[in-house]
Amino acid sequence: MRVRDPLQVDEGVPAAVEECLAAVLRRRTADAADADPDFASDIADRVAAFALGGGRRLRAEFLWWALRGSGGGARETPAALGVAAALELIQTCALIHDDVMDGSPLRRGRPSVHVQLDARFGTGERTLPCGTFGGAAAVLAGDLALAWADDAFAESVAGLPSAPRAAGVWRVMRTEMVAGQYLDLRGQVTGDGSAERAARTAVLKTALYSMGHPLALGATLAGAPDGTVRALREAGRAAGLAFQLHDDVRGAFGDPAATGKPVGEDIREGKATYLLAVAGERCAELGDRAGLALLERITGGARTTEEDVDRALDLLVACGARDRVARRVEELCARGAETVARAGLAREAADRIAELFGAACGLEPGRATAPAPEPPPSAPSVPPTLPVLIGEAR
Repeated sequence: MRVRDPLQVDEGVPAAVEECLAAVLRRRTADAADADPDFASDIADRVAAFALGGGRRLRAEFLWWALRGSGGGARETPAALGVAAALELIQTCALIHDDVMDGSPLRRGRPSVHVQLDARFGTGERTLPCGTFGGAAAVLAGDLALAWADDAFAESVAGLPSAPRAAGVWRVMRTEMVAGQYLDLRGQVTGDGSAERAARTAVLKTALYSMGHPLALGATLAGAPDGTVRALREAGRAAGLAFQLHDDVRGAFGDPAATGKPVGEDIREGKATYLLAVAGERCAELGDRAGLALLERITGGARTTEEDVDRALDLLVACGARDRVARRVEELCARGAETVARAGLAREAADRIAELFGAACGLEPGRATAPAPEPPPSAPSVPPTLPVLIGEAR
């Protein structure tokens, strides 16, 4: 990979990270080919194609602008791009595993990795304790992406004064991501449909590892003080939750051509999302017993029919849940932008991060920084009891 000037990276962060990621993957797939050609073609090459085949490089952008806003420059650029590539591989692991656990047939408008593998070997009907052959093999594919991510991170920060602090952020990020994924699964079998529980799951599964920790990593690599790192993590926590809530709404009502996933998939899978939890609150407030019964059936493990999905989508609109969550997205996104503005970053970088928050949450330019109205009292805030980092004092 050629050495990049930080000013050039400023002009195109995704392209710079893509170049670094491609270089990392060329080395890793060569190692896989040395180990075994079948493993390389079936698994390693597929992981590389997935990592390079889509995504907005959102985590990389947050890391980069936190670094630049904290004074990072040419000295830190190679490490920042390497850690950003490692974040993309963490995301690859998470998405491949998520599709196996949810049985999702599509990702980014293409067959999921487990579906590809079953199609390759004609094993879609052969069930195993963890699904089909494709599901089992895709678990290994996700594991490989995680191993490559750890390797890329360690190589990138080696020798830097900030390496120990950055490693602490990286370690906690991985633990919280897995914890969030587990809570997501657990909610599907326990039927805990509270908005507080759904928000906690979203914070761990998405908010911190999508925004909070990438921002913290960028600032840490630049040697920013602890107060700045904490503020950026909290900003990312709020905006990251808004990002997940927006994604819930988009997944329910969006265009499959744009989302790359079937409409209403979370409803079909019985996920106890924040959107459904708010719908439950609204139905209780309105005394809508039929609506409550429908929501309880969806999240209670019963087989969900297409008619149930259609009725649930209608209910989300009629009871006001969709609008309430949309307001919550705006409030949380604005809170994140306001926290960034007070974090001590260079103004241009802070403004860029606020723009990224708004774009990720589907808001019009400028909406992320505007004061938002207070949400209704029954709309829970980011859970105050969740520690900033597992094992770390507030």
